[in-house]
Amino acid sequence: MESQKYAIVDIETTGHSQANGDRMIQIAIVIMEDWCIKKTFTSFIHPGKSIPLFIQDLTNITDTDVQDALPFEAHADYIYELLQDTVFVAHNTDFDLSFLQGEFKRVGLPKWNGKVIDTVELSKILFPSSLSYKLGDLAVELNIPLNNAHRADDDAKACALLLKECWEEILSLPQVTLEQMHKKSFRLKTNLSQLFFEALQIKRGKVEKEDDYVYYNKLALKKPSKSVKDLQEGIEYPITTPEKVGLFKQAMEQFEERQEQFEMMDIIWDNLNNKSEVMIEASTGIGKTIGYLIPSILYAKKSNRKVCISTYTTNLLEQLLTNEIPKVEKIIGRPINVTLLKGKKNYVDVILFEQLMKSQDLSYDETLTVLQVLVWLSKTETGDLSELNCSGGGQLFIDKIRKNTEKTQQKHSLDYYDRAIQESSDADLIITNHSMLLADLVRHEPIFDEIDGWIIDEAHQFVQAAEQRDQAIFTFTNWKYIFGRIGLSTDQELFTAFQKIAIKKQRVPLSAFHQLEKIYIRMIELFDKTMQDIVSQMRVSAHHSKSNAKRLDFMHELSLNREYIVDFSKAMQQWIDLADQMSAHFKKDIEQIAPEHKLVLEQWDYWIREYKMKASEWDEIFIKYDEDYTTWIEIDQRNIPGSIRVLKKPISISSTIEQLFHPIRQKSAVIWTSGTLTVPNNERFIAKQLGIKKDVPLKRLQAPEHYYKGAKAFIVNDMPDIQGVSQSDYIESVALAITQIVRSTQGRCFVLFTSQDMLRKTVELIQESELLLDYMIFAQGVTSGSKLRLLKSFQKFSHSVLFGTNSFWEGVDVPGDGLSSVIVVRLPFSAPDEPTFKAKSAAIQQQGKNAFTELSLPEAILRFKQGFGRLIRSSQDKGVFVVLDRRIETKSYGVEFLRALPQISVTKLPLQHMVLEIEHWYNSKDEERKQVDKQ
Repeated sequence: MESQKYAIVDIETTGHSQANGDRMIQIAIVIMEDWCIKKTFTSFIHPGKSIPLFIQDLTNITDTDVQDALPFEAHADYIYELLQDTVFVAHNTDFDLSFLQGEFKRVGLPKWNGKVIDTVELSKILFPSSLSYKLGDLAVELNIPLNNAHRADDDAKACALLLKECWEEILSLPQVTLEQMHKKSFRLKTNLSQLFFEALQIKRGKVEKEDDYVYYNKLALKKPSKSVKDLQEGIEYPITTPEKVGLFKQAMEQFEERQEQFEMMDIIWDNLNNKSEVMIEASTGIGKTIGYLIPSILYAKKSNRKVCISTYTTNLLEQLLTNEIPKVEKIIGRPINVTLLKGKKNYVDVILFEQLMKSQDLSYDETLTVLQVLVWLSKTETGDLSELNCSGGGQLFIDKIRKNTEKTQQKHSLDYYDRAIQESSDADLIITNHSMLLADLVRHEPIFDEIDGWIIDEAHQFVQAAEQRDQAIFTFTNWKYIFGRIGLSTDQELFTAFQKIAIKKQRVPLSAFHQLEKIYIRMIELFDKTMQDIVSQMRVSAHHSKSNAKRLDFMHELSLNREYIVDFSKAMQQWIDLADQMSAHFKKDIEQIAPEHKLVLEQWDYWIREYKMKASEWDEIFIKYDEDYTTWIEIDQRNIPGSIRVLKKPISISSTIEQLFHPIRQKSAVIWTSGTLTVPNNERFIAKQLGIKKDVPLKRLQAPEHYYKGAKAFIVNDMPDIQGVSQSDYIESVALAITQIVRSTQGRCFVLFTSQDMLRKTVELIQESELLLDYMIFAQGVTSGSKLRLLKSFQKFSHSVLFGTNSFWEGVDVPGDGLSSVIVVRLPFSAPDEPTFKAKSAAIQQQGKNAFTELSLPEAILRFKQGFGRLIRSSQDKGVFVVLDRRIETKSYGVEFLRALPQISVTKLPLQHMVLEIEHWYNSKDEERKQVDKQ
């Protein structure tokens, strides 16, 4: 076979729009044959205009670099010739190739024709678990040298090496996987089918043993590695301080003795042995995670029983596994048998995937995701779908292949959830998250009978996890989508396809389809009537309140037509029963059904399962009444009925948690721990929400004062009173304060808001003013990307500012110099009209109590404590905590916020004086660092 020639191209430009006069400033082409670099061409290009500052910052290419360069016209013929008879390769061909084609056209050359490979598309398929598909991030992950990202010469070479890495990855895949990939690859955007075909030819020419896989039809799955049970005897728990110090010192060179950490270890050890319950508030700085891991693992090994650790976010789960467990293994000097266990829906259902991937009408996003899953199945040991990094459209396909909570007939080796449960039976430690724990306590997985100790980390978040587990959400668009997937005999949807094959094979009588269609039409009519009733009721309600495009009403305040609601529920159940019967008729002699017919039936069964879940959701939201829940309806008058959403949430979850933990408390230790469990004047606020009895002790462990020596708090006392000025005036003052503080700390700043609207308006004003033009600004809900992505982007730049709302107040870890300041724009009280908060307040008032002191204030203080916790993550950290909300000084409750902070200096100053203080502090910090560097 003649060896293929690849031209790997990267260009840098003054911007993305040729129509607006953007031009090239650098081009690099790497010619690769036989997977070796044969030739490179690189040149600066004169753009005929000055290079924008942000492009200079991004590429490090200045006007000086290009001042003696020739324009594109001078290189065009040579570049065009160089690309002949090659496969054009780029990291995002949509940009590089289309820009280059535009330049060829501009200078009078014909359009370049040839095959194209996009390494973004290819990398997504071959490295489906990568966190990012940016060239720089992939280069780091795959150890590809890339010294100057966003320089065409370095980028093109890195892209060439990435292509070679991809080729080697393709060759490492099992043959059956490659065959499936080749079949599907013709629907991709670039010519990857050629690569897969070449690799298949090589594979077929070799006789290779593929013992590392188990097979299901045409799928290759990585064979699970056998877990080796640690048969070593357990080591003794270090009772005295010298014993503890000795244990830590042998594993950690720079061990910092922390008495509070030792105290926490002893509390947990005693409670595990006594099978008792305790709450521990452990502030940042005492080493909470190691503090509970060591006694847990030593207890598990000594007693030959298990300890389960539950935390809130996936991020914290990964931190435990990748960072903390290896540290503990080093400290105790032996491996730990640990298993990560998640809820069923986190795992792939291999049989479902195998069925759905056969579909002929997959979209581009679905095709790409199928290829990603094919590669991933040959590598994953867990089957945990969160390992995959899929596009938005691909995520919908992922949701279809999740393991269903209903039992499915699967071989044990293919069921990743069963495998995780099996591994748990050999483990000392089981690590899970709150939502999984809540779900499986309800289902009662037998594995939990073997657990002697429960450590609930981030315990304050257990309240939120329980609320989320018990909530139900109805959205009009989601229901309409599900109705549309079945359709009528006049549509080309599933009903038509099922009827066609069922009648053809004479498996189901035509009369049954007529009856089913009749019920379906009735069901849709009743659904639409209910939606119209909701809208008209809310419009009536709107006459009695301020006119606003967005409306929100509690369901009990509306007089909805119960007849429509109940009749719809009955009609839906009738449809499900008949559709189920028809499926059962069809399934007789299943072996005789052609594969394409089998696929239609499997899709039919999949949607029946979805309808069953929806029917249950309807009854839960619209029919079942429960005084411990609140239900409200939201609409946007600009989009009716498309915007209808109904939410049902619990007002209190203490009884749910009490019910779940009652059997556990009889035989196991329960340890609740968090950095924020208490607030001044209401120490048992979280305990009460969790339904924990008063006789359960609450221990508070605070890091020593010197841990916070690098922290300063400032209150700006000349900010306007938000109630005394217009919102626009207040935002103007906030924007000015933020820009001055950011400049005084030179960036690395978190700005915390309580309102997305205020955040957006403040960011817009700052951008319009251009006062922070030389800073990178990342804003939640404004800058695209997930919370994790925003955080990673923020950490990449020293001159950066991150604007965040609720989720950035906690669970975000930026150690060291990554964060210099946290600005609190407003004290984090819940919005009084937020429905769940409103319902909880009403319930408290009905008991004759004060909702502000019982709920609003303690919630806000907890968030405030968590906001401060972002700043100091180690005893070496330094940073300023700035509060712009004057209520902390002018209101009587302000002192309680300050009492919730560690013992640090709190200074009240006008903005200008405070900025000078911060500059002085920041400069002295730089001097200290320089002195340390000299030493």
